[in-house]
Amino acid sequence: MIGSTATAPPTGETLDALLRRYNAGAPLSCEPVAEGLLNRGYRLATTRGRFFLKLYVDSATADRSVIARQHRATQRLDELGLPVAPPLPDIDGGTVVVLGGRCFALYPWVDGQHREGAELTTGQSWRLGALLGLVHTRLEQVQPPPADPGHHVSADPERTFALIDDLLKQVRGHRPREAFDELAEHRLLERRALLERHAHRRPPDAGEPVTGWVHGDFHPLNLLYREDEPVAIVDWDRLGVQPRAEEAVRAAVIFFVQPAGSLDLAKVRAYARAYRLATGAPPDELAAAVHRVWWERLNDFWMLRWRYQRRDRRADPLFPAASALAVWWTGAYDAVRDAFTG
Repeated sequence: MIGSTATAPPTGETLDALLRRYNAGAPLSCEPVAEGLLNRGYRLATTRGRFFLKLYVDSATADRSVIARQHRATQRLDELGLPVAPPLPDIDGGTVVVLGGRCFALYPWVDGQHREGAELTTGQSWRLGALLGLVHTRLEQVQPPPADPGHHVSADPERTFALIDDLLKQVRGHRPREAFDELAEHRLLERRALLERHAHRRPPDAGEPVTGWVHGDFHPLNLLYREDEPVAIVDWDRLGVQPRAEEAVRAAVIFFVQPAGSLDLAKVRAYARAYRLATGAPPDELAAAVHRVWWERLNDFWMLRWRYQRRDRRADPLFPAASALAVWWTGAYDAVRDAFTG
């Protein structure tokens, strides 16, 4: 199970109190799970079995009512037969335990492996798109109708230029100079030139596209496979209302990006066809989502902001392929759009 940052596990009275609330036996071991960037998670073994213990620390996701909403959604999706792992109830029937002002939840441990898009066949890519489409359509059944989402505001390139200038100062001033700094400077200069050439293609601010409830963070580390089949979609921390087709595009470019920054368009095409079939989304909805996500990627530097502004290097391994993708995608724009819509 994923959805954590590595940290020292709860021990002593806290762990004992948690296990009593779940009638889960005595602790044998509790080890951090290292993957994930938001909340904290632990592989927990007790005299009564194996579990995943989650501690909610991210400010945007640690509210008890927000967590309970996520839990209710996964419980209902599980009842509909989707591969999810809903939280376990405590002795009072609740799924959120608050100790010392912190929110915890206990889940069954799910054995499985994460699989990158390179490991998926074209047929499995089709099934992945169908699965995400099923998630979106089933969420529509189990969640309340979304409120008016307001208006979509696309990234302003002038603000991006200011951010690039700030990041360049930090990159050039970093000592000792590292290979990552060299790549970061190259990509920042490259991206500025691309934005200058393509600023006229900024998506207009307009009414939101087709929105609905989405997982919010659908990518390889949040999907567990057992052999060839998905057995659990995990980490529902970002469950919310968003343009659904944009989640489909974002997920595809994470699953199917290759080390050099290109996309496996044959797999994208299979995935997108299955997603459209599952949801009834027309090609023009996917085409608009492709354009908005392309523009988002062109203006996005969250990995560099984490490294240089927050002094957090956990996202560094993602940067080479992700930064190359924005450049490749700009040059292959028509081919990418056609893969999602053809």
